Amino acid sequence: MKTKRVFISGGGTGGHLYPALVLGRTLRDADPGLEIVFIGSRRAAEQRILAAQNVRSTAMAIEGLKGRGLKSVRGLALLPGAFLKSLTLLLRLKPGLVVGVGGYSSGPVVLTAAWLGIPTLILEQNVRPGFTNRMLARWVDRAVVAFDASLPFFRGKGLRLGNPVRDEFAALPPRRPGDRLRILIFGGSQGSRVLNRGLTAALPALSGFRDRLDIIHQTGPDDRQAVRRAYVDAGFARVVVEAYFDDMPARFGWADLIIGRAGATTCAELIAAGRASILVPFAGAAENHQAQNAAALEKAGGAEVLPESELTPLRLSERIRVYLAHPERLEAMERGLQSLKTPDAAGQIAALCRSMMKGGEEE
Repeated sequence: MKTKRVFISGGGTGGHLYPALVLGRTLRDADPGLEIVFIGSRRAAEQRILAAQNVRSTAMAIEGLKGRGLKSVRGLALLPGAFLKSLTLLLRLKPGLVVGVGGYSSGPVVLTAAWLGIPTLILEQNVRPGFTNRMLARWVDRAVVAFDASLPFFRGKGLRLGNPVRDEFAALPPRRPGDRLRILIFGGSQGSRVLNRGLTAALPALSGFRDRLDIIHQTGPDDRQAVRRAYVDAGFARVVVEAYFDDMPARFGWADLIIGRAGATTCAELIAAGRASILVPFAGAAENHQAQNAAALEKAGGAEVLPESELTPLRLSERIRVYLAHPERLEAMERGLQSLKTPDAAGQIAALCRSMMKGGEEE
C-alpha cells in the first residue's frame, strides 16, 4: 500500500512555523491518510513548538548563510550535510510534494526536491520575500504569497492566496465598541522589550485616562514582573499582564486596538481578525521586512505605523488618546483591512497542494 506524504520544510521563527502547522492540519483534515513530515532546524524554540503539536518532524544541522565572519563560515560548512540529509529523506520517504515555508532550513530540502523532479511549492508570508525564497524562486513550481507586491519576485509562478492562520482568527465576530478602549499589547511569542518599555514609559502621560482604558499586555518571560510593577505604580488596576497567552485569538476578539510588531504572521492574524493596530516594526528585522509588511497594512488603511525611532512616551500616549477621542478611526481601519483579506487561505493553499501532488511510494 502506498503512503501519501507531504514534506513541509522551514521554520526557525514562529512566523514561518505557525503557517506550516496550519497548512499541515488543513491537509490532514481533507485527507486523513496523508502523512505530513515537518523538516526544520535544531533550534530549541522550534523543537518545543513541534513537540507540543505532536507531529512527525525531523531536524537537520543547518544555520543561515547571511552574516559575517564565523557565522557565515559555519553556515557554509553545514550545507553539504544538510543537502545529504535532504537527499536521503527524499529518496527514502518519496513525498508527493515538498512545501517550503521560508527560513534557511527550507533551502536544501526544496532545492533537492526540485532537482529530483518532485513538485515544489513555497509560501512567502512577507511583502519582500526572504533570502531563501528569493534563491528558490527560479527552481520551484509554484509560490503562494500574501501580498500583491510580492508577485514580481516569482516570475509568473506566484499566486496571491494569503497566509494560513488559525481558523479561530477568521471566525471572530465583528468588534463591539464600548465606553472603554480595550488595548492588547504583544510583541510575538517572546515579547518585545522595546514595546514593554515604550508602553510603561507612556503610562504617566495616560494617568488621566485610567478609567477609560482596559489593557492586556503580553511581555515575554523576561519582563513580566517589571511591567506588572510599572502598571501598579502608575495606578492602572484594570490590566492583565502575562508572559504568554495560549488563547491569542480570544485576546484579539476582546481588543479594540492592538499594539504590536509587524511580523508576517501577526499581520496575517490582524487581517483575518479585522482588528485595528498600531504597528512598531522590529528595526533589526532582516532586510527591514517588518517595515514593509506594516507599510502594506497602512497603505490599505488598516493600521498605523510607528517606527521604533519615534516610539517616545509622548508620541505613543498621544496616539492612544486620539483613538479614545475618535473611535471612528478604529472602524475605518477595520474596513481598510477588508481589501487584504483572502477567504480561507489555508483551504485554498491545501487545494493547490493536492492538485500538485504525485502518488508517493510505500516506505
